[in-house]
Amino acid sequence: MAGTVLAFRVVEELAAYVHQALCEQDALDPTQTPLFRTPLKRGGRVCGVIFHVEGPRLLRTSAVWSADDDRILFYDSTGTRAREVRLSEAPELGRAA
Repeated sequence: MAGTVLAFRVVEELAAYVHQALCEQDALDPTQTPLFRTPLKRGGRVCGVIFHVEGPRLLRTSAVWSADDDRILFYDSTGTRAREVRLSEAPELGRAA
């Protein structure tokens, strides 16, 4: 599950990676599957972003970018953690929200 370390300088790169990974997880076409973003707040401040894609038959997979922990957690459609990616370099969170 762990072991992958990546670096992203801009939010668009991180979002594109997450979008591709979520679509590959359930064999979805990224051009036909939009990526949704929701800011994650803790104590009134933005501390991450929840990404999700929706497929046919109410399929929904998600990923959580925890900026405080410098990692992305991927979840399958049942809510089970599928994998984790550590970030050696992450974009500024203000641009993601």
